Amino acid sequence: MPISENMVQEIVQQVMAKMQIADTPAGKQHGVFKDMNDAIEAAKKSQEIVHKMSMDQREKIITCIRKKIKENAEIMARMGVEETKMGNVGDKILKHHLVADKTPGTEAITTTAWSGDRGLTLVEMGPFGVIGAITPCTNPSETVLCNTMGMLAGGNTVAFNPHPAAVKTSLFAVNLVNEASLEQGGPDNIAVSVENPTLDTSAIMMKHKDIHLLVATGGPGVVTAVLSSGKRGIGAGAGNPPALVDETADIRKAARDIVNGCTFDNNLPCVAEKEVVAVSSIMDELMHYMLTENDCYLASKEEQDKLVETVLAGGKLNRKCVGRDARTLLSMIGVDAPTNIRCIIFEGPKEHPLITTELMMPILGIVRARDFDDAVEQAVWLEHGNRHSAHIHSKNVDRITTYAKAIDTAIVVKNGPSYASLGFGSEGYATFTIASRTGEGLTCASTFTKRRRCIMEDSLCIR
Repeated sequence: MPISENMVQEIVQQVMAKMQIADTPAGKQHGVFKDMNDAIEAAKKSQEIVHKMSMDQREKIITCIRKKIKENAEIMARMGVEETKMGNVGDKILKHHLVADKTPGTEAITTTAWSGDRGLTLVEMGPFGVIGAITPCTNPSETVLCNTMGMLAGGNTVAFNPHPAAVKTSLFAVNLVNEASLEQGGPDNIAVSVENPTLDTSAIMMKHKDIHLLVATGGPGVVTAVLSSGKRGIGAGAGNPPALVDETADIRKAARDIVNGCTFDNNLPCVAEKEVVAVSSIMDELMHYMLTENDCYLASKEEQDKLVETVLAGGKLNRKCVGRDARTLLSMIGVDAPTNIRCIIFEGPKEHPLITTELMMPILGIVRARDFDDAVEQAVWLEHGNRHSAHIHSKNVDRITTYAKAIDTAIVVKNGPSYASLGFGSEGYATFTIASRTGEGLTCASTFTKRRRCIMEDSLCIR
């Protein structure tokens, strides 16, 4: 339904009012503290209550969180774009609804039982306690909300150290989940954070005696820090997902799916297509559909060079370009592109800096392969061993199998856009912490629990 101008203005006013929250004194906003030690202590006290709550009680809080996410989806989407200058409001709204609808709750907490002549043995999922979590600026509120629901389902509370570039949006989400808990008779501070998250507050969290599990969602640096902490760490780090297209694919659909996936939220999702490897026989057809039906802009060699200088200034990723739309990126190199343009494409070798580097912006280099085997080899090289995500467009099941085994990623999407991996228009649950580096894959409530075995010898078998 179209949004009227009055509605837009009202939403903007709400957003601007909400964005003052980081400037309010601690205590006026639920879960937000000046000192990380105080935050963790508060979360510890709340966890003692949460641990004793029934699954039904936890689920009532999670249901209320889902409701509040939907009510505030547009506000959080606009806050995220305004604060980080990355992504776009429409797609961020969709991501918040995805979190609300498809993040698993207590149903993921299960029990395994063995019953026989020698009695009964149970293996149950129990909480770690207070979990320490580091969240990114690319999906700030989405990650806070998704993590909190899963961690609470497992009986935990969580202390967040959000990315400083998205602190207001992240703290809004922290406040939201605590409001939901209080409304359902639960404790405050099921999620906590600090007014001014820094590297120092992150270090305090990682070293704190009451934090036994660390969950990092971000770049390779923060994941490495967590994995070097000496504590159990779950790391959701970098990817560089390639999309392979062979001659058996529906080329027209492949072009549409790849561009839709690449441009979703301006390429911020870690699962998004970052480059394409296409067999030579269908390369021209694929690019034809991208240009004529999917609003792509073909960058010349000169424009490619200017893009390299701009988005990889000094050989490093220019943060001012991350999550920006295609027209904005083109304007940075002096190109006034048509208003419909949403993706920049070009053909290049796999070693091209705009192809081999994970950019997180709608620039899509396309690599030509001699045949399928060559395409697999180049795609595996481009994924850089991150074992995160990969995509393939093919109608040959044997080839799909070969590719999936060779690339060995946590996610492989077949014949669909990358966001299908998150549950958009597909089966399966949603998550914004994909722990490829540490092997958990798509995390959910059960990921944030310990397995405990309880044995009753020679009793409670009543067959």
